[in-house]
Amino acid sequence: MKAIITLLITLSLSCSLNALENASKPNIILIYADDLGIGMLGCYGQKVISTPNIDQLADEGVKFNNYYGGVFCAPSRWSLLTGMHDARLGGWQHTGSGLLMRLGKKDTPQDKIQKALDEYVELESSPIPENEVFLAQVAQQAGYKTAQFGKLDVGFLTNHKRVKRFGWDYYEGYYSHSRCHGFYPPYLWRNGERFELEGNTLHNCGKMSERGNEPVGSGGETYSQNVFIDGILKFIRQHKDEPFFLYHSTQLPHGPVAIPTLHPDFIDDENLSLAEKKYASMIKMLDDHVGLIMKELKTQGLDENTVVAFTSDNGHELYYGPKPTIYKKRANGNKANFTGDKWRTSEDGDVFNGAGGRAGVKRAVYQGGLQCPMIVRWPGKIKAGGETELLSSHYDFLATIAEIGGVKAPTGKDSISYLPTLLGTEQDEKHDYVIVNNNTNRMGRSTIITKDGWKLIELDREQNQFQLYNIKDDNEERHNLEEKNPEIAERLKKQLLSELDSERPDLSSK
Repeated sequence: MKAIITLLITLSLSCSLNALENASKPNIILIYADDLGIGMLGCYGQKVISTPNIDQLADEGVKFNNYYGGVFCAPSRWSLLTGMHDARLGGWQHTGSGLLMRLGKKDTPQDKIQKALDEYVELESSPIPENEVFLAQVAQQAGYKTAQFGKLDVGFLTNHKRVKRFGWDYYEGYYSHSRCHGFYPPYLWRNGERFELEGNTLHNCGKMSERGNEPVGSGGETYSQNVFIDGILKFIRQHKDEPFFLYHSTQLPHGPVAIPTLHPDFIDDENLSLAEKKYASMIKMLDDHVGLIMKELKTQGLDENTVVAFTSDNGHELYYGPKPTIYKKRANGNKANFTGDKWRTSEDGDVFNGAGGRAGVKRAVYQGGLQCPMIVRWPGKIKAGGETELLSSHYDFLATIAEIGGVKAPTGKDSISYLPTLLGTEQDEKHDYVIVNNNTNRMGRSTIITKDGWKLIELDREQNQFQLYNIKDDNEERHNLEEKNPEIAERLKKQLLSELDSERPDLSSK
């Protein structure tokens, strides 16, 4: 009997200690915008559209000024979820995404859609090594309940088995990134089960034209982003008593532009076209949803114990035509003669200046294509209103969440925790450089950015054409310094080329 009582007391103490540990562990929310240029936020200089809720995160947290994503959705998400830079082997091995669209067009029965999806993903996707550890799995190891809402997996097509393998306990969203280009899907997926959205009947999910001149509200009745914010708020309420990591990979403000109603700020604005009003309203919805999340945290008493991070997958894109000449240059330009000045949306008809004067847009390795906002708020831990010039990237989030959660990051990752910077202490471990790849070969093929501000862009490896900028002095990349600094250019070239298609040390070291 004494042995049983002792065992019960031991178990009770153990449970109490675990509960105490979990109670002190902060929740973590990552809001991951889609194609949001750094210049689209008020705290980074936006003048036309106000973003008070996101700006408040910056006012109450820390704002990163030297932070990088990928050049478009799939490699950016791969980098975030693997903790590796996307020039590593596998960083650009993404499946096609049109299967579900094709099946929907043919009115394929649900059971056959599921079977075809699973067969295609199994056949076309690269096998996941048994020893690979993803972002959400790190969070699970730290004791977090994990959830994601929106664009699922890394791209472009996934299924339930893969989403669970990535470490998500709960999810709602799109299996196919092609379907994400419409905001009125007939159905979405929740934990492996398909659920229908009322009033949405179009197999292309209500995707609009690139002109953006369709009537407001076109496409269906149930807007996907409203489904996701409802799910997010519900998840927060249901899991308020346990630590959670919530990842919202939103569609906003990816185009083509579509919105249920125009925001009042823009209805009577004579300076904006209909497409521009829609796009501005999408930005406002994103900001409003951030506000709803923050309000719910306060309502549930979680505000003081939740880390909220906000960023975007890549740089700015223009979805509110008419398309300026930048698109003609993208289609017809001589890739060997790109210069930063040819790719500057602020000087080429962008009413919002979404790239903030930077050269390039999405799919570019110029700053406008890959320099992203990053804001982190954690009351009582992060000093309000701070800014940092720390060189960092999406792949650093994995090590950061590991340190916040009190577990060791997997060995061999490119990821470096920036928790010391968040807490205002000395950042002993820093990147010497970050790498971003671009296998689309549009507006530069790859780049290396150093902690000293030097940035080398690969234009054409075979023709030995590179550009060199110093972004500490010239973040708009107006002055190519390669000829004046041949030694620096040559050193960075060797380093960059050694990283392209390099082995995964996180896999080979185990």
